[in-house]
Amino acid sequence: MSHIMKKVLKTVLLPSLFFTYAHAIEIKNLSVAVDVAGKQRMFTQRMLKDYAMVGLENHFGNPKEDLKKIMTDFENHLAALIAFNKDKATAESLDKVKVMWDPIKASLNEKPSKEKARKMQEDLEKLLKQSNDAVGLFAKQTGKTSGEIINISGRQRMLSQRMASLYMLKVWGIDDPEFKTKMTKAMDLYKTSLEKLKKSEMSTPEIMVLLNRSGKAFRFFEVMNKSSSKFIPSLIYKKSNEMLKDMNTATGLYAAQEK
Repeated sequence: MSHIMKKVLKTVLLPSLFFTYAHAIEIKNLSVAVDVAGKQRMFTQRMLKDYAMVGLENHFGNPKEDLKKIMTDFENHLAALIAFNKDKATAESLDKVKVMWDPIKASLNEKPSKEKARKMQEDLEKLLKQSNDAVGLFAKQTGKTSGEIINISGRQRMLSQRMASLYMLKVWGIDDPEFKTKMTKAMDLYKTSLEKLKKSEMSTPEIMVLLNRSGKAFRFFEVMNKSSSKFIPSLIYKKSNEMLKDMNTATGLYAAQEK
């Protein structure tokens, strides 16, 4: 195992996402801040995916429990970002995230329903855009190309969950006239971003393994998008989580290259 891999695995960022309830985290530098802020984007789409799975009464992966965990993670990450940040514009962006989050949190604590699903999708979409703004501001603060690479890699996590959440809502019967446009845009961005990451000088052999593996899982979504058949929600859930896990590890490895 490389020095960088050992370094990143010592952080609480990776295990907190997948295996345990998050506790207060410490952000030590801007590169890690970009990584953590990037997870906020992903959390918005993962919460929507879980919300739809609970609404579908599909218990694969225990989405009800996962939703509670991700809500806790979102709050803890937001608190950590606010505590670390010293930039005025970024502080204003994070404040907007906090204001938007409170009513969404209340709605997520209610029983999912098809009648409320469209509003939930719209609200989480707005939260995603605001969270994305905060990531960009943190990346700008780094003043380095590495900040952009960490941002792009982190965005892949969000896109994996976005593709899954869009499909879950479709299976649930939630009519979204922009479904095809949103799905195509998310898939195109994932593919072009993956190629850009592969060409980056920061992409070590370890990272390349993760990028190639996420690319193989992504091909499942390409097949799904071209098919007229309905795919099993649990399969979508599984594949999206495989992509998320690999890209989360890759993003942590990119961030660990910065001292």
